[in-house]
Amino acid sequence: MKRYHDYADVVFDQSGHETHVIRHHDQLELHGIGRSAAVFRINGTALVIKVFFPGFTHIAAEEHVIYDTLQGVPHFPRLYEAGPNYIVIDYIAGKTLFECLTEGIWIDASYINQVDEALLAARALGLTPSDVHLRNIILSPDGRIYLIDLARFRQGQHVDHQWEDLKRMYRLYRLPFMPKRYSKRLLNAVAYLYRTFVNDPRQ
Repeated sequence: MKRYHDYADVVFDQSGHETHVIRHHDQLELHGIGRSAAVFRINGTALVIKVFFPGFTHIAAEEHVIYDTLQGVPHFPRLYEAGPNYIVIDYIAGKTLFECLTEGIWIDASYINQVDEALLAARALGLTPSDVHLRNIILSPDGRIYLIDLARFRQGQHVDHQWEDLKRMYRLYRLPFMPKRYSKRLLNAVAYLYRTFVNDPRQ
């Protein structure tokens, strides 16, 4: 029985390049909106439901397979349920590495190593992770790293050039004279230029 099926009955409105939530189940709290889906915290639980926009439901099936493959692997949320336009996974409390940079929270080398461990484990299971970026890496309050938004873990290359480039930038970040806090505008501009002129993992 699909326990959370009714929660996936979300009404969206698309205006230009932006999508807005018009109506959702009263047991849901909007947590965030991405390029292909909205994420809601399920009240009274430690779970989130990710509901995909019309036209992006094929990504729900893709993520279902990927999360199912990674069941029990550290650094990835557990999958609890999946449907034609949604998945239900663990709610991971914490801050993304993007937020860490904008708030001046130190990013330790051990966090980078944890991402490498997670990607190595995914590759060992036959996946090809790509599109690993600062917004889909979460640092939990106890110092553990989790990766989310895994749709491109079966579409990428054997080496994620984006993540390797981020690690090169991390070597500069660690230098004593480098700032440890950056504006959102600057980081977004750098990400845009990187995708435009260097590497767009979405293609």
